[in-house]
Amino acid sequence: MDRVGSCFDNAVSEAFNSVLKVEYVHRHTFRTRTEARIKIATWITDFYNTRRLHSVCGFKSPIGYERDYRATLAEGLAA
Repeated sequence: MDRVGSCFDNAVSEAFNSVLKVEYVHRHTFRTRTEARIKIATWITDFYNTRRLHSVCGFKSPIGYERDYRATLAEGLAA
């Protein structure tokens, strides 16, 4: 991540694209690009960020992980 051409530069985005394709895009047929954009955006906001469990987040959803993280920070500041 510190130099041009590092293999880790795109690792996170490549992993997300892989999950998106495997878990959603390849299982659905879209009539238009607009329909695909809307349905994919909906999948990301309604499922991927709110309900899909991520191993990196301790098997929590990203939103749940952030909520717990912020609560931990608030507890630390209150102490």
